[in-house]
Amino acid sequence: MPVTFSRSLILCLCASFAWSQQAPLATTPAKATNDQVAAMVGRLELDRYKATIKGLTQFGDRRQGTDRNRAAVDWIEAQLKSYGCTNTERIKYDYQPPAPGAPRTPRPTDPTVGPGGSRKRGNIQPDTVNNDPMKQPDVKLRQLNTQPSTPGEREEVYCTKIGSKHPDQMYILGAHMDGIGWGEAANDDGSGTALVMELARILSMPDVKTDVSIRFALWNNEETGLNGAAAYVAQRKDLQGIESPAGSGKYPEPKWLGMVQHDMMMFDHGMPLKDGTMSKQQRPEADVNIEYQVTSKYADEAMKMAQKFQLADDKYATDYPANVGPHMTNTDSSPFMGLTPSLSLREVERGAQMGAGWDPQHHQPTDVYSFYNDDDFRLGLNSAQITLGAIGNLSGATLTGTR
Repeated sequence: MPVTFSRSLILCLCASFAWSQQAPLATTPAKATNDQVAAMVGRLELDRYKATIKGLTQFGDRRQGTDRNRAAVDWIEAQLKSYGCTNTERIKYDYQPPAPGAPRTPRPTDPTVGPGGSRKRGNIQPDTVNNDPMKQPDVKLRQLNTQPSTPGEREEVYCTKIGSKHPDQMYILGAHMDGIGWGEAANDDGSGTALVMELARILSMPDVKTDVSIRFALWNNEETGLNGAAAYVAQRKDLQGIESPAGSGKYPEPKWLGMVQHDMMMFDHGMPLKDGTMSKQQRPEADVNIEYQVTSKYADEAMKMAQKFQLADDKYATDYPANVGPHMTNTDSSPFMGLTPSLSLREVERGAQMGAGWDPQHHQPTDVYSFYNDDDFRLGLNSAQITLGAIGNLSGATLTGTR
């Protein structure tokens, strides 16, 4: 008796075959088993994450162009080296602020600019930077933040986990270490900086191997318009995948497989109440927001990468769900998005929820370590679990002796 197939089944089989023949985002390494990646994720600890944020707050708001900012860069580098990520390097660039009264240059994908970008919706609240030192009631913190920013040379630090099979390819994990507002910049962006540092600590452990390289970058000058990340892109984009010196097997700038930014990771307490105050507790629907920019050159690839991060939340995160959105904006992944698939992880949606005043500590003197509770810190830790789980699988991470 002959075997017959329905038209729908044939179409389904053809579609499945076509999908299997699609080129991956980049060279696809052999993936680690879930147990190996889960073991790495299990090395993340809430107390260590909190301690790293606390360490960053000793430098106040870390405003760029100040001694406290430079001291924080030195401290971050020393910490990375202590984790075993010893090949630290620095990007140097000159920052000259615009003249007083000059028009502000919109950040890439500013929500007020361009088609298809994020829109500020709902109960719009003022989103201003506090420049009044007297609004900081802590006298010691006020004194620590007193030195003003001056123009000139800036530095930012990064280190790299070298891939064992494809050292010429890498993922970039970033966060910005500078802040403003006369607080401690604990959430913006001590929470993201500590997250990236914790990932560097775990992935730099001697028993961890990755097929491709992973770079841990702590940007400067985010608050002035993404200048630090933009400087990195300008200096390094044309060096991708070039072996130097020739025949050495060394790649100072491996080809970018993707870039993931972490910017404000902890505060998801919902929208302001009718009287303008905020709930002191997280909203029951608190989540991690994974965003890509739908209008970017690599939007399709970024969307697929975002879905892998959402899947990593399902597999590895202990407390909070994750949601994917198409309006990444106003963050250090923006300078990369025309060159490689780029994502941003945040506490809330940048355009809709931040624009509606969901984080009243943003650029304010209240952004201090003591303001946040363990539920807030745990939201940041869950973001670390997501990124480590996703990048662990994407990079082919394994533990020595298990493969």
